This record gives sequence, C-alpha cells and structure tokens, in this order.
Amino acid sequence: MTVHYKRAAAGNAASADFRGAGRIEPPLGDLNARAQRVAAIAAAHAEAVDRDGRFPEEAMAAARAERLMGVLIPKVLGGEGASLSEAAQVCYALGGACASTAMIYAMHQIKMACVVRHRGAGAWLESFLRRAAEGQMLLASSTTEGMGGGDVRSSESPVERMGSRIRLERAASVMSYGAQADAVVTTARRAADAAASDQVLVVFERADYTLERTFDWQTLGMRGTCSAGFILRAQGVADQVMATPYAEIHNQTMTPTAHLLWSSAWAGVAASAVERARLFIRRAARSTAGSPPPGAPYFVRASGSLRQLRALVDISLQRFEGLQFDKEALQSVDYQTEVTLLKVEASELAVSTVMSALRACGLSGYRTDGEASVARQLRDVLSAPLMINNERILADIGLAAVLAPTPTLLRETRQATSKTNGFQS
Repeated sequence: MTVHYKRAAAGNAASADFRGAGRIEPPLGDLNARAQRVAAIAAAHAEAVDRDGRFPEEAMAAARAERLMGVLIPKVLGGEGASLSEAAQVCYALGGACASTAMIYAMHQIKMACVVRHRGAGAWLESFLRRAAEGQMLLASSTTEGMGGGDVRSSESPVERMGSRIRLERAASVMSYGAQADAVVTTARRAADAAASDQVLVVFERADYTLERTFDWQTLGMRGTCSAGFILRAQGVADQVMATPYAEIHNQTMTPTAHLLWSSAWAGVAASAVERARLFIRRAARSTAGSPPPGAPYFVRASGSLRQLRALVDISLQRFEGLQFDKEALQSVDYQTEVTLLKVEASELAVSTVMSALRACGLSGYRTDGEASVARQLRDVLSAPLMINNERILADIGLAAVLAPTPTLLRETRQATSKTNGFQS
C-alpha cells in the first residue's frame, strides 16, 4: 500500500516537523481510517524492525503525517481533543501490525496525557503543547532510574534550582526510543532534601538535554522500541516542572492511561495472532474436505480469550472515562486496585491468546517464516507480564486488595457522569 502525503511549504523552526522538512498537511479521513493507513505501513516494515532491532521510522513518520501524535491535545491548543478510547483504538490497530510501533505510540500518549491533564495554568506547558501539536512531537518517558529498576514511585536524582533555571542529571536505567524522541517527560525528586517519593514530573525538549548511552538491551521481543540506558543531563526553566505532585499524576493519569493503552496494544498483538490462526484453520479445513483440523479447538480457545481481552479493555476504558474528572474516585483504593489489576489480567490474557493461536497453527505457527507464523507476536507479547513484573504488582497491591470490599451486586450501578468530547481536564 502506497500513501502519498502532501507537504506544505517549509515554515520556521517552530512549525517544522521533527526532521525539519516542513509541516505536513493532514490527510482527509477519520481517526480510525488514519490509524489503519499507518498500520498498513507499520505491517510492511514490521519484520525488518524486529529483525534489525531498529526504530520503526516508516511507521512513525506516517503517524506524524496522519497527525496522530497530538490527538489527545485539546483543539484550542492545535490538537484534536480525542478521548482516551480513541487513542486506545489506534494502539489496537497498530498492535495488530507492529508491536513495537504500538508500544511506542502508547508510551508517547501516556506522557502526553499527563501533560495535557496536569498542565495547570502554566504558560510554558501550554506553549509546549501547541508546539507538540504543530510539530507532531514524539515524547519519550523516563521514570525508571539507577538501581530502583521498575519502582516508578521513587526517584534518586533531584531537580536543582538556580533562580529561574533548573538542572537535572539522572541515570535513566531504561528509556525507550530516547535517541529518537523530540522531548522527554521525566520524574525526579522535588529537591535535594526531599524524600525519594516526593516527586515531580518535568518536561524537557530536545534542545534542553543530552543523552549519554550507558548500555543497550538485546531483547527477545519489542525490539523496535530501542530501549536502552542513558545518563540524562538537562537544563531548562522552572516552569518546565509541573506544579501537580507526581503522586497525584501517577494515580489520576499515569497508571490508568498506561494500563489502558498498554493493554490495547497487547490486545492488537493478540488479534494479529488470532487472525493468522483463523486463516490457517480455514486453509486446513479446505484441504480436509471441511472436517475440523487438529488445531481447531485451540483456535476456538484463542478466539474466546481474545473476546475476553477486548471486553476487559473496553469496560475498563468506559470505567475510566466515567470517572476521569472525579479525582477522589480515581485515587480511591477500589479504583486503584481495579486499574492496576487490569495490567495483570490483560497481559496474561494476551499471552494465553497468542499461545492458543500458536497451538492452532502447530508447526506452521512455530516457524519464523510463512503466513501462519506467530513467532514474532509471541516474542513481543511475552514482554507484557514483565513490563513492571506482574508478581511485583500483585505483591504491592496485596494489602489494598484486602481492604477493598467484595462486590455484593453482579453489575454495579453508577450515577451518570457528564461527558466531554476529549481527554482534557
């Protein structure tokens, strides 16, 4: 599939895209149609991205061209004011094409959601969002540090303040696509004398920081995310530090959006494997005069678990969007337990779905080539239970799960909440 994009005349640096080649006029079509066009390009390069462990340049260039990067930014700031469900659908479509592309897009939108919802009245952050929408910036995330590994609620390095200026140097143990991003959104200790859990979120544009690579990861799957370790050295102005404490951002936005968008991407990967299994079973049935091939029962199992996974993500998206303006409800023990367990349940379901698809295809699925191969999907989805290890999550929320009451009704009843058109605060 070849898609031609019309470029506008090159403008100034503020309006240029990430390669400086000028703003790209958005193609016509709704969000889903644009996502499908990007997915087609991602699929065409997925094997090369996985084989070479390289950044999915073609897919991300297409995402910029289709103006998908700033969909969560309010319309008044140049975005589309899309809902989280709409962004999740893009993650699902991309997951079915290239898991690395889907995960990069999901991580980008998680950080974008944090900035959009908690930007406050700061002029710098509002200006940043305008530039991000205009230039279709790619945002990277830096929340893990040093020996802390996956403990995102603890920071070692503090923000150093020098009048109206700030400085930060941190050992980012893992930063996905850090070398390719246009900006980084990072956690840090509020000050040198602050506790490790007293964190802030800081936004730095590419001109504000340097990255010194400390190590590479040669991973089993999700290889195109280009995850690596870096020393991040950044300087900026004090207004780049978000006023809302990270503890609130983490509960109200970071955790829900991360688990919802990750799960949507994993569901897309699982759907890709199920589709390959479906086509394989159909071909096999034709060659056996219509009698069910040996793998048919496993396809039924794969199809059923995919339905469960999609339903789980869908109802969780509806739940979040019903509560997104109720800060007290979002931070409640009940909701935090629910949305945290979503990550565990969705990741396990995604793995079991792909495993069933593999068994439906048999050796054809086990091969690394051929139309029925689900080898790449399996390697990619195996990362799902390990991205913030499920065992660690279950251990951390053990007490909270005990405190949450057992439901007495089969179906919860909730008061209607006001709706808005977009993912905004």
